Amino acid sequence: MQISERLLALRNKMDALGVEACIIPSGDPHLSEYPSEHWKIREWFSGFTGSAGTLVVTTEEAGLWTDSRYFLQAEDELDAQCIQLFREGDPGVPDYTQWLGEVLMPGSKVAVNGETVSVSLLRRISRELRTAQVSVDASHAAAEEVYDGRPPIPENEVFLHEEKWCGASRSEKLEQVHQIMRKSGASHYISAALDEIAWVLNLRGNDVPYNPVFHAFMIVETSQVKLFINPHKLTAQIARKLEADNIKVSLYEEIYKHIRHIPEDATVLLDPDRTNSAIFAALSPKVTKKEQLSPLTRLKAQKSDTEVQHLRETLLNDGVAMVHFLKWLEDHVGKEKITELSAAQKLKSFRAAQPGFVGESFGTISGYGGHGAIVHYSVNEESDVELKPEGLYLIDSGGQYHGGTTDITRTVPLGKFPEQARTDYTLVLKGHIALACAVFPKGTRGVHLDILARKALWEHGLNYGHGTGHGIGYFLNVHEGPQSIRPQDNGIEMEPGMISSNEPGVYRRDQYGIRIENLILSRVKQESEFGTFMDFETLTLCPIDSRLVDTSLLTPDEKAWFNNYHQGVYEQLAPRLDQDHQQWLKEKTKAI
Repeated sequence: MQISERLLALRNKMDALGVEACIIPSGDPHLSEYPSEHWKIREWFSGFTGSAGTLVVTTEEAGLWTDSRYFLQAEDELDAQCIQLFREGDPGVPDYTQWLGEVLMPGSKVAVNGETVSVSLLRRISRELRTAQVSVDASHAAAEEVYDGRPPIPENEVFLHEEKWCGASRSEKLEQVHQIMRKSGASHYISAALDEIAWVLNLRGNDVPYNPVFHAFMIVETSQVKLFINPHKLTAQIARKLEADNIKVSLYEEIYKHIRHIPEDATVLLDPDRTNSAIFAALSPKVTKKEQLSPLTRLKAQKSDTEVQHLRETLLNDGVAMVHFLKWLEDHVGKEKITELSAAQKLKSFRAAQPGFVGESFGTISGYGGHGAIVHYSVNEESDVELKPEGLYLIDSGGQYHGGTTDITRTVPLGKFPEQARTDYTLVLKGHIALACAVFPKGTRGVHLDILARKALWEHGLNYGHGTGHGIGYFLNVHEGPQSIRPQDNGIEMEPGMISSNEPGVYRRDQYGIRIENLILSRVKQESEFGTFMDFETLTLCPIDSRLVDTSLLTPDEKAWFNNYHQGVYEQLAPRLDQDHQQWLKEKTKAI
């Protein structure tokens, strides 16, 4: 079916339901950033494959809202005759509730599947449309019912993440949850987030590409834990271990029935941003609801000493893979045919040779020239181009290892490049260093730190449209909360043990993209009469290309950071490399 035919089928369904518009978000019942194929409803109806975006379809029009990371990608993928692109954040661009309020008549009804929107989001949509006298019906799955040839929900087997990697047993982790519940007076805690359930139960899965999670819901009660998962996904060994920890297994599909039977005198703790609205609607109105940040979100984000220790080792191995790749690239580009796809595959092979490697942590962003300016570029056979011995190449990649998740970006000159790129690169580097060197009082939020990475760029009239830093999972999702370093304030303080990315960039359409990304660990630096002060430790070990650096733009302190970083990269990686790679790394980490 063509996109136009799919939209027509949806409009016919809307007419049968008596609704004038349908909102189709990106998520699944677990509000995952990266859902399984079964839940890629928005992608099927729009053709847009980005991980963030909302499709809105009325009887006459359709629009796709997405942020600046995906503007260029959406332009390429959308059929402009069927779907209008709305660039979120651009001046004069309405959000989709404003747009619906303008194009719909008072008394109209909008459908959205309550399983795919959070409690918070549904409240906002309803509140904003109410001003236009438009109602919202969250009981319909109109788009899902029209999806022809929809893939089934994955039924892959779950596997153990051994305690030696985790540093704490599932019973110890669940006791931490129970402590939080007791403190807040909750008798029940509902978790629908796949990474949270995987983390607390020390289990992993293969239901979602790149994310080692499995489809499940969980209800923690005072005396028992209920896990909703199709039992055939569990091995006999895992089933016995869960039973020993007083975890009762029920069918995945029975979650809503169990929620409807939660006693009216119960006090249920839930996160309105991470719980779908259908779960909330299934609760009895008489049940007391305590809404707060999910306990597991914070517990998972603050990595234990064991997790940090394993991640350090993992990043050593990942650094070795990156050195092998960067040397191979330098040695072979222009001498044999290398394309964006084949380069990404070569990097994967270097990672696969490392201890503990399980898979990639996301689809590698392998962007040459103008493709590097597409922030979340996803190379395929149609877009694939050959790397030439000129211009810039951006490679953003990561690995899933038993001992942690990695995410790294490097920008590489493959030959002659524009002088403008040298200035752009150096300004990005200055922002990267400024954030890496930040010292800040405890209680500081990501929004307070974001300016450090942008200041040098702003002074030259430059900026980038994505966040500067996101949380990183531990052998889990490459993007996790609650912390983020970005211009928007989410109210979350940086805490010791949080691991985030540091990735400022600059993107010039049809020319090149520049981004430098390392992982950084939040830690306590010192205590004084003025309070507790924190800083970051850079964990990633990989040379940052110095051929693009304009040293005249760097301060002595910035040069010192750059040289000290490279000294550490060489000292830690060299013992793991053969003589040829040692010599190459020595050259790449020379002081500037």
